[in-house]
Amino acid sequence: RRMAAAIVRERAVEAIETTARLAQIVAAANPAWEKGKHPATRAFQAIRIYINGELDALVSVLRQALEALLPGGRLVVISFHSLEDRIVKRFMRDHSRAAQQPGLPAHLQPQLKRLGKALRPGEEEVERNPRARSAVLRVAEKLAVAGADADVR
Repeated sequence: RRMAAAIVRERAVEAIETTARLAQIVAAANPAWEKGKHPATRAFQAIRIYINGELDALVSVLRQALEALLPGGRLVVISFHSLEDRIVKRFMRDHSRAAQQPGLPAHLQPQLKRLGKALRPGEEEVERNPRARSAVLRVAEKLAVAGADADVR
């Protein structure tokens, strides 16, 4: 809110025409965010995610991947920030829940089986590749739907 208010205030005075100026405004509004990172880093990330519709695209591709997978196929996703990881985690959880009642129709049966826990890079990998520090890898396997005809492609 502080950053947004500062941007609105500055725009009333003068148009913000460069990213450097926007970064300066954000930094002034939020001087101490994360140690070792420019205060505008997260703000620019949020703007990029919103403008590109990245979270909606992730939800869409997860659904498409589930449809495209044959039984036994693996869905492997590496996410690089918590918003993405939360979406992937919930998607895999929601599609892997055991049926609460026997005899449910096929479309209500679980479609995925989660394999292992979330994997994160080790110290050595982060040392070799600092961008890997926030990566989270999750894996699930598509289940055969009981009573469904075999899917041949």
